[in-house]
Amino acid sequence: MTPEWLAALKGDPLPLLLEWPDPALTCHARHDLLEEAAPPVETLWEMPAAARLFSKQQPDGSWRYPGKSSDSGSGENYNLLETYRTLRVLVEMYGLQRSHPALGRAAEFVFGCQTDEGDIRGILGSQYMPYYHGAILELLIKAGFDQDVRLEGGLTWLLAVRQADGGWVVPAQTVPAKQKTSPFWLGAPFKADSSRPSSHLATGMALRAFAAHPAYHRHPAVLEAAHLLKSRLFQADRYNDRKHPSYWLKLQFPFWWTTLLTALDTLSRLGFAREDPQIAGGLDWFLSNQSPDGLWETGYDSGPRAESNRRWVGLAVCRVLKHCFG
Repeated sequence: MTPEWLAALKGDPLPLLLEWPDPALTCHARHDLLEEAAPPVETLWEMPAAARLFSKQQPDGSWRYPGKSSDSGSGENYNLLETYRTLRVLVEMYGLQRSHPALGRAAEFVFGCQTDEGDIRGILGSQYMPYYHGAILELLIKAGFDQDVRLEGGLTWLLAVRQADGGWVVPAQTVPAKQKTSPFWLGAPFKADSSRPSSHLATGMALRAFAAHPAYHRHPAVLEAAHLLKSRLFQADRYNDRKHPSYWLKLQFPFWWTTLLTALDTLSRLGFAREDPQIAGGLDWFLSNQSPDGLWETGYDSGPRAESNRRWVGLAVCRVLKHCFG
């Protein structure tokens, strides 16, 4: 019998997912969508693409950003950015867990960037970065650090820096561009006026940490922020970063920025289903905009890497549909 989520689609995306020559993708598709037994997760860790990433890890647990490690003008910790970029792949595609020594070393590097206030800092110099902070915590939670006291401190900090409307903003977003000089990036962290409207870019990324954590996904403050996020689907952001509504449809996997796909994934994990009119509106975009081959256009260029991204995005879309319809 065809599952309800699959029957709702105009075409079957499974053949293109299962035939793609990426054993990590097909493994996830067979387990998550066809509910076949999964092989030991260590099988994914041994794949060549994962091994190449392991080989590039630095002694301090980080991954080195190609070409540079710091910026004298902004103070940006490029290695923290590259570590985030790499952990996205290792955790989301290859199922890396804290039992692997590479993940343990990476976590120690990341927590080494945590301040006494509780936030992970460095990608924006000395400025607060609740959006990257939330996205990084999501990966650590999925990798098994949900009980770590340092991670708990990071979640507590996120809840403490919400805007009055319940969401989050990147404080630097609220500062005029002409004021974002080197002294600004290297100076004391700027605190945004809490009465300013939140950013759905920041709110969507911050929420991903709470959606991944079993003890927080029904927290009243988290659900308040979730209602705010779903009310913003398809709208322009309040601030300039990725402001245009078209950014909702720039889809990529592993997730990075807030998009329609990341928002629906987060909201579905927070308990929202297709009976909710705003969730239904988001799901309808995917049901109505399926390509003839059964997948979805991502808004990125063509080529082997783009085609791989399209398959992984297709898997993520199917996961969301299965969850919401289930």
